[in-house]
Amino acid sequence: MSSAPAHDIKNDPQFQALVSRRSRFAWTLTIAMLIIYFGFVFVIAFAPTLLAAPIGSGVTTVGIPIGVAVIVSAFLLTGIYVRRANSEFDAMTSQIVGRAK
Repeated sequence: MSSAPAHDIKNDPQFQALVSRRSRFAWTLTIAMLIIYFGFVFVIAFAPTLLAAPIGSGVTTVGIPIGVAVIVSAFLLTGIYVRRANSEFDAMTSQIVGRAK
């Protein structure tokens, strides 16, 4: 089995652009999620009374909806990545593979 197609793909400028764009986008979303998550953890660690404040006259605190927002943000960031991967990155991949065949 020849590795010529793999070598051609690795040297393709569009492949290198794809890898660069996808990596940059993935790291951007990763950093956003880390800021959200660790921001929440730091607030828990250093300002717990902020999250312990009750909402209205019930037993629910400010921390509950913020915690739910942290979880929802993970789903949203994943959805953003999947949408871009399916629309932009997959099209670029198909073009690269088509040229290599």
